[in-house]
Amino acid sequence: MPGRTTIAAGAGLAALATLGLALYGSGLLPGNTDGAPGPCAGSDPALARVDAAAKGEVAAMQALKQARPAPEIRFKGPDGAETGLSDLKGRLLLVNLWATWCAPCKAEMPALDRLQAQLGGPDFQVVAINVDTRNLDKPPDWLKQAGIHDLAFYADPGGRVLPTIQRDTQSPGLPTTMLIDAKGCTLGVMKGPAAWSSPDGLALIRAALGRAS
Repeated sequence: MPGRTTIAAGAGLAALATLGLALYGSGLLPGNTDGAPGPCAGSDPALARVDAAAKGEVAAMQALKQARPAPEIRFKGPDGAETGLSDLKGRLLLVNLWATWCAPCKAEMPALDRLQAQLGGPDFQVVAINVDTRNLDKPPDWLKQAGIHDLAFYADPGGRVLPTIQRDTQSPGLPTTMLIDAKGCTLGVMKGPAAWSSPDGLALIRAALGRAS
């Protein structure tokens, strides 16, 4: 009968849709038929260590459920030339967005400076990116006045970085900080300021690096 035929056809389409979703979720659709791991699959051990170390003064660090490639953002380096996160790969990065009009940002800068002084080196760097788009001489002047001397000055006067990071992290405000491993994979996100040079902050970075506290 026509009615039964229509119902059967509808049921068949629903079953195919369900199968399609199941295949998509399992990675068995065309384009991922070999079941190859994603580019951040090797970051799982570090991700677990970060999740376990996010406590005390850095308890607000949100470890991702699964590491993912960090967004490719471009900004000005200390020499004024354009650079990006891909150019800084090869070491653990703590990427912090700050502005001179953001009081919590300025309050945590000394701690970030101390963190860089204590743990910065070939395998770790704090990358504090200023996102001021006006009065561009103000940020470097403020850093000098505040005695910040171990952080390299990175800036995005063009205003491209902030909206990209806001979309990626779902963090609408400042400061926002991302922990990115040496392969360029995001391990966690901090929304708001933190005592980065506290024992808890140092332990978090050492855990991400796989070092003993």
